[in-house]
Amino acid sequence: MVAGLLAATTPADPDPRPADFIVKTDPRMIRIKQFFLERDCPAHMFAQDFVTAADQHDLDWRLLPSLSMIESTGGKESVNNNMFGWDNCKERFRSNRDGIYRVAARLGSSRLYRNKTLDEILRTYNPRVEYAPRVKMVMSQLGPADLAPEGIF
Repeated sequence: MVAGLLAATTPADPDPRPADFIVKTDPRMIRIKQFFLERDCPAHMFAQDFVTAADQHDLDWRLLPSLSMIESTGGKESVNNNMFGWDNCKERFRSNRDGIYRVAARLGSSRLYRNKTLDEILRTYNPRVEYAPRVKMVMSQLGPADLAPEGIF
C-alpha cells in the first residue's frame, strides 16, 4: 500500500511550455508584459509564450501580441481561448497558450503565410484596408523590431 502511494504520479501538465524558455531578462518579454499590464489585459501572463513562439517560427516578436490586442483587446474579449480571432473566432484552442503556439506555427509555416512580408501576412490574415495599419500601430507601441537581448540573434 505504501509503495502504491509513493509510486503515484502527479498529473502531467496538460499544457506544457516548450523546453527552451526565454531568459527572464529578455527585454521583449518585459516589454510585452509591461504593455499588457498597463492596459489591464490578461495577455500579460503569456509574455514569455509570445516571445518563444515568435522565435520558434521566425516571426517578428511584436506580431502575436499586436494581433491579440487588435482581435481581443489582449485577451479581454477572447472567445474559445482564441485571442487572435483565428477563423473568425470559430477555432477553439485548449488554452490561450495553445492558441499562441498554434497560431504562431500557422503564421510561420503555412503556405498561406510563409515567405511573405509583414504587409502580405497581415493582408492574408485580414484583408480589410484598415487592418494592417492598426496592427502595425500596436507593433510600434511595443517597440523596435530589433529589441532583443545580446547574444540571442
